Amino acid sequence: MKYGMNVLLWTGDVTEEHYPILEQIKEMGYDGVELPLFNLDLEKYAKLGKKLDELELGRTAVTVRTAEDNPISPDAAIRQAGVEKNCLTLDCCEAVGATVLCGPYHSALGEFTGQGPTENEFKWGVESMQKMAEHAKKTNVQLAVEYLNRFECYFLNSAKQAVRFVEAVDHPSCKMMYDSFHANIEEKSITEATQAAASHIVHVHISENDRSTPGTGNIRWGETFDALLAIDYDGWMTVEAFGLALPELAAATKIWRRMYETETQLAKDALEFMKSNWAQRKEV
Repeated sequence: MKYGMNVLLWTGDVTEEHYPILEQIKEMGYDGVELPLFNLDLEKYAKLGKKLDELELGRTAVTVRTAEDNPISPDAAIRQAGVEKNCLTLDCCEAVGATVLCGPYHSALGEFTGQGPTENEFKWGVESMQKMAEHAKKTNVQLAVEYLNRFECYFLNSAKQAVRFVEAVDHPSCKMMYDSFHANIEEKSITEATQAAASHIVHVHISENDRSTPGTGNIRWGETFDALLAIDYDGWMTVEAFGLALPELAAATKIWRRMYETETQLAKDALEFMKSNWAQRKEV
């Protein structure tokens, strides 16, 4: 198991001023960091990659798409823009050394039509993702498509829907991820959801029901860790927590109050929580 920390807790754009945070994350005992890729500057990410190499921190990445570059838009030009943006993001992954790109880049985040996904949208989404998967193969990056809860997205809301999607894409570079926050809202059974997606899950987000410190809320953590062990999951287990540091992200994730002491304390406690829970199960 590899343990990661998503730096969205501190920033949406990692620069030199955040290097001390990366150093702290390394000192805590994390194996790597998850980087938000929104500002797609290849030169910047190549430089950041060298710093992470020095720290011996592995890395994954996360990104999103918007209404302007929505891969399932009825407008072919907008769909193409989505493919191009996703492929440029993969180039940035390659530059920074990220081996996994996760997130809801299958469709526009926070955009709704007033109904569920249509078959045309599904077809367009598959076609867009197949193009992206081909580029992912060239950059040696694994795609980990993320399903979100119904309040943030209408295209993929459950493990079952995500499985149908990646199986339709039918490309080894395109798999899916599991996020405890979204699953807590959408799945009737965590065990059944992970079992159904067992052969496709390549990335995991450990996220509390209020997006604060994992282990302090109402997620069914016992079932969650048991379910991951049952499918022999052995990839990245990455903490995703949000605060008030980024107004635009706080607005998108509906975070209106502070729910932890400090970002540093959250990261320390989260790592201990993951490691202790996993060690208990591996010892049995």
